[in-house]
Amino acid sequence: MPDRPNVLFLMSDQHRADVTGYEGDSVVRTPVLDRLAETGVVFRNAYTPAPVCVPARQCMMAGQLPKTCDCQTFWDDLPAGHMTFSRRFSQYAYHTVCSGKLHHHGQDQMQGWTKRVAPDADVAAPYIEGLIEEECRKYRPAAGTGKWSNQRELEEARAVEGPYQVFDQRAVQAGLDYLDRHFDDAVYLRPQSHRPLLFKLSLLQPHYPFFTDPERFEYYLDRVPVYLEETCDHPVLSLSQQGKPVNAPEQTIRRATAAYYGMIDQVDCYFGQTLDHLEALGEDLDEWIIVYTSDHGEMLGQHGIWEKTRFYEASVRVPLIVRWPAGIPGGGRVVDENVNLCDLFATLCDMAGLETPAGLDSRSLVPLMRGGHSGWNDESVSQMGRNHLMIKRGSLKYQYYGEDVPEVLFDLEADPGETVNLADDPQSSGVMAEFRRRRAELGHGPDAAPDYVNAGYCA
Repeated sequence: MPDRPNVLFLMSDQHRADVTGYEGDSVVRTPVLDRLAETGVVFRNAYTPAPVCVPARQCMMAGQLPKTCDCQTFWDDLPAGHMTFSRRFSQYAYHTVCSGKLHHHGQDQMQGWTKRVAPDADVAAPYIEGLIEEECRKYRPAAGTGKWSNQRELEEARAVEGPYQVFDQRAVQAGLDYLDRHFDDAVYLRPQSHRPLLFKLSLLQPHYPFFTDPERFEYYLDRVPVYLEETCDHPVLSLSQQGKPVNAPEQTIRRATAAYYGMIDQVDCYFGQTLDHLEALGEDLDEWIIVYTSDHGEMLGQHGIWEKTRFYEASVRVPLIVRWPAGIPGGGRVVDENVNLCDLFATLCDMAGLETPAGLDSRSLVPLMRGGHSGWNDESVSQMGRNHLMIKRGSLKYQYYGEDVPEVLFDLEADPGETVNLADDPQSSGVMAEFRRRRAELGHGPDAAPDYVNAGYCA
């Protein structure tokens, strides 16, 4: 048997943190995640390094903020050979296997994983060597056949099996088949369980389109909460991801929300299948490190906007559960300190006994998991594009959008709905000065540090 713990990394796409039973949502059915939360550690204030798919995932894997690893926009990808936590684990003889979504755009589709099953491998045009631009322009999609608008996404919500549902079915089955071969291999008789395993199951749901199966759609349709809020007057926070207003009646919003809840329900069932399968193979899950998270959230019409890319809690906060009873007993703990998905790199290395590489924007969460709080840098940073920055400290959330756009400061303790901007409040002047100083250290704003290297959390 390997002397290092196996790791099961469960991930969904676009799951807002408060749509879980363990966070108090009485409508959604998430019994599997709820059990993990009851026996693991819940990080109540976990944030994505970027509230958009590709940078969020690349930065999580690299343990570095967008500016550090220069993965700042949707089309950016980590350079080939860049250090990721999967690469680090493979250096220590782990089998590193992913089934499902990784969302790399570049030529290095493995990014440290030694095996990928049911992959989403897809090299984007900017990474095709010698691409002939004029040829690409000849074959642009016809009007109306490309990415749907937010408005149409809502209008198309319905009970149907879509491509993401098919992808997730395939990813789960391929993952179960791989686990059979790793731990049993009844046909070839060469199981690989003498080496430790880092296995990631990464699903597409509950990312739109808003499709789910008829049973779940009908179950949630008349139960889900519906956001009917107006947008604010901030030039950035008032916009949905595509920058266009969405005008939909309550029933249309209800249908989209019901489908979203149905997809979360389905994801929870898939995770349950995976855990049950491992136990059927003879695995003691108390000896496994189990992580659940998502890359970012979904606004669902809250504040009048949809999708992600905003620094509202529904978009930038993510669910995060870490469970390892054999190594860190005392499950059911809730951690309120601010943490980041980038912290998972150092955390996994710490838990598995691997040396953490230098130069990361990653802090081990193990002390917080053990109940210690002293010395924790209670900060989480998120970035959208190259110019938008969020810094969260305690209950205060600062946002910078460039010199021509008003800054934002929310106090989530006093204003959990994020409706009161305290940036120009005279009583906030000292806090704003400190946030601006930290903003400059992080390489943003007119006084940005020209020698920025990383967030300065560790060597």
